[in-house]
Amino acid sequence: MKFNRFVSAAVVAAAAAIAACPAPVHAELTAEETRLNVESFEYIWRTIRDQHFDPTLGGLDWRAVHDEFRPLVEGAETTAEARSAMRGMIAKLGQSHFNIIASEAYASIDSPAKKGDLGGATGIDVRVLDGEAVVVKTLPGAPGAEAGVRPGWIVRRIDDTDIPSLFPPIEKEFEGNPRKDLYLARSVVGRMQGAIGDTLRMTFLDERDRPVEKTLVLAEQRGKKIVFGNFPPFYLRTETKTLEGGIGYFTFSVFFDPLTLMPAYEAAMRSFMEAPGVVIDIRGNPGGIGAVPIGMAGWFIDEKNRDIGTMRTRDNTLRFVVNPRAKLYRGPVAVLVDGFSGSSSEIFAGGVQGFPRVKIVGTRTVGATLPSTAERLPNGDGFQYATASYVARDGTELEGRGVLPDIEARLTREALLAGRDPVLEAAIDWIESQEYNGGK
Repeated sequence: MKFNRFVSAAVVAAAAAIAACPAPVHAELTAEETRLNVESFEYIWRTIRDQHFDPTLGGLDWRAVHDEFRPLVEGAETTAEARSAMRGMIAKLGQSHFNIIASEAYASIDSPAKKGDLGGATGIDVRVLDGEAVVVKTLPGAPGAEAGVRPGWIVRRIDDTDIPSLFPPIEKEFEGNPRKDLYLARSVVGRMQGAIGDTLRMTFLDERDRPVEKTLVLAEQRGKKIVFGNFPPFYLRTETKTLEGGIGYFTFSVFFDPLTLMPAYEAAMRSFMEAPGVVIDIRGNPGGIGAVPIGMAGWFIDEKNRDIGTMRTRDNTLRFVVNPRAKLYRGPVAVLVDGFSGSSSEIFAGGVQGFPRVKIVGTRTVGATLPSTAERLPNGDGFQYATASYVARDGTELEGRGVLPDIEARLTREALLAGRDPVLEAAIDWIESQEYNGGK
């Protein structure tokens, strides 16, 4: 059975949310398994031929590629050999954003048992740091915070799932891939979702590495609920504040609902006009509507008719052209990113990177800027392919690569337990090194 899900530039993590059961791995394939592998090969070949954003495939003789690799799939003695042949065919494109994901990795990334309404959450956000699932944030008033869970604690068990056991297949499958951090964290975060009112039995290690058991009742996710197509709901949250020294700070959860998001952002930027610096925090932001970054950049980019990137589909080319505001913020701007920043977050960060007065701070982004489709193949593996090409203003293709920060800074468990944020601290240090007096 084939499973289809359209993944727009709005949803980076959707490809990781395809639930699949592990495919059996035998020393030798049965005739039926070989048939399914060949069927999967043919589906991949036809899809690339018919859906690739470049109809010429860069001049590649795609029929010759087919004839080169099909015998390797037909003659494969193991699933791994057949998969390797299919990946070899895809590699001929020379484009990293066309991927086959082994079904074994899917079982770790998502919990197949959880279907339907996933509007309930713990309000706990996690990143995998040094091989451990570390709490990086608890939303005020959400179940995790109410239960006393603290940043820096380690998530060790959720119901009957031993969390460390999830990581090895993902580490193996995505080694060297910028999406690895996303999928590692997604394997934990996905298991902390469910229907509102569901309960989770969770075991943490506290600041002294003592086991702490909590039973959390899932509550509706915080923020404004946004329904987009057939995707699960998104929740928009914004926060504006002034940091020590008068530096402005704005963060938001998704690039959706511009009628709500943009007024909040514009009000923040107006209030920051005299600030010595501004921090825009898009860590953990999976993206959303592709045009929103253009409006945001116009508050501090003063070059008229300058694009921050170009997207090319099979039929059209779209330039993301900035329209500067009449009154600009002219101080230093730090944009915070991490391995969960994707799609529109990457369009924004990659687009403003390199402009005067702007620095990108944090870790490499996920490398998923494009509209794409993720499908489950007849043999149980996953196939993800892009339907557009996005190039940042400096000519860099961000899909499969991500945005590399100007200033690399990472969270650590020790800092989180101490109530510190090393990424934000690095941004503040850079801002304070700049000469700007609030426009006076």
